[in-house]
Amino acid sequence: MAVPMILRCVLCGKEYDPDQVIYTCPSCGLDGTLDVLYDYDQDKKKLSREYFSKLQQRSLWRYSSILPVKDEKNIPCLEVGWTPLYDSPKLASKYGVRSVYVKDDGRNPTGSLKDRASAVGVAKALDFNQRIVACASTGNAASSLSGFSACAGLRSYIFVPEKAPAAKVTQLLVYGAQVILVKGDYEDAFNLATAAIDKWGWYNRNCAINPYLVEGKKTCALEIGEQLNWDVPDRIFVSVGDGCIISSVYKAFFDLIQLGLVDRIPRITGVQAEGASPIYNAVKSGTEGVTFTSADTIADSICVGAPRNWAKALRAVRKSGGDMITVSDQEILEAMPELARETGVFGEPAGVTGFAGFKKMALHGDIRPDERIAFIVTGNGLKDIVSAQKAVGSPILVDPDMEDLTCKLGEIN
Repeated sequence: MAVPMILRCVLCGKEYDPDQVIYTCPSCGLDGTLDVLYDYDQDKKKLSREYFSKLQQRSLWRYSSILPVKDEKNIPCLEVGWTPLYDSPKLASKYGVRSVYVKDDGRNPTGSLKDRASAVGVAKALDFNQRIVACASTGNAASSLSGFSACAGLRSYIFVPEKAPAAKVTQLLVYGAQVILVKGDYEDAFNLATAAIDKWGWYNRNCAINPYLVEGKKTCALEIGEQLNWDVPDRIFVSVGDGCIISSVYKAFFDLIQLGLVDRIPRITGVQAEGASPIYNAVKSGTEGVTFTSADTIADSICVGAPRNWAKALRAVRKSGGDMITVSDQEILEAMPELARETGVFGEPAGVTGFAGFKKMALHGDIRPDERIAFIVTGNGLKDIVSAQKAVGSPILVDPDMEDLTCKLGEIN
């Protein structure tokens, strides 16, 4: 199964042998994140539209020819990917666009898109004969890694900010991870995790450091292309924290163009919370780098003031002709019940942030009526019930008799 590939620095363009460089560019340091590039000329001979139409595999591993795993025996047993892409005429009509597609990635095994990265990350750890994997996370990457490490027989060390939602921390403990709650924010957790990984030689699952993780995440957008019969949408909205998911969307369509399966990249629109928006600030100011800031938002999965994958994120927006927008925490909370009631998809705060950004742009008249829109719901709403409770009203409390029920319902109606 060994896949021919090279690694190329997103900043300086230097190329490396994946057997010699594991993480970032030696010349550019941590900012020198690497692209994983394949033998596209060879791959396109096999990976035709007809090939995929006949493929029975219904997981992210249907794209194994353009994934970096060397030994298929290292693939974890949990099924990941091929999540639903819903056509929502209701949202299209409500917001005055041609069509709206909702990619529900909260349907993955541990409830988030991060499972795609962890599936590849755990397989790569085994490729490198590593038995301990570690990462820093605001929550979802952590729970994802702990689940996949458990099923692969690996040990995992997870560093999360102490304010991470209890449901996510509990999920880590259930899977048997060694959980380190860090007094501070995501940057503090990231820095401590990096120091620990360097000290003890654990395999680094941090997506902005390890180039193979973005390859797992890109399968979400590969599926969008295929599920739309290779007729790509005009614009894709996605929430942005560390910059890895938006980078993966760009990489997916880059790969598809190299393979001749599509002829363009959708305009990628990143959505950040107002309280955690360094990539938005860089795009709007036109700078070549990102200024790290403090971060504060209810959407914990994108509460990142120091995005480590900033270079690929800026490339994704600029090369695709896309844009960035910010939304308030209140707009995120309002998006949760609206999306659920219009489509049946229940997303956590960061999971619905892409929808909140689409809604805001549509209401401001910034989207053409003929546009076909897709957005990715990156995490399940059960990940953060406390926020969901803030977004909805209270239930009706009644005595167990019809008189009280009739009285209470009458008050409401």
